[in-house]
Amino acid sequence: MAVPDFQSFFLPLLKYSADGEMHSTKEAYAAMADYFSLSVEDMQEMLPSGKQTTYKNRVAWSRVYLSNGGVRLDK
Repeated sequence: MAVPDFQSFFLPLLKYSADGEMHSTKEAYAAMADYFSLSVEDMQEMLPSGKQTTYKNRVAWSRVYLSNGGVRLDK
């Protein structure tokens, strides 16, 4: 499976945060990898810059947009 676009992470992240607890970014990365059944290869795919993995970048951007919308996701 290819890594989904960042918008595809919105709903799963909202559901993940629905328990009212604060979750670290590291926990969110793991939860989203599980949710989308990402393979090791998917999780190792790098951005063209070579500085960050694609899936972590997309999860991070999704968290930024949700946070800007008022959703608290961080510890």
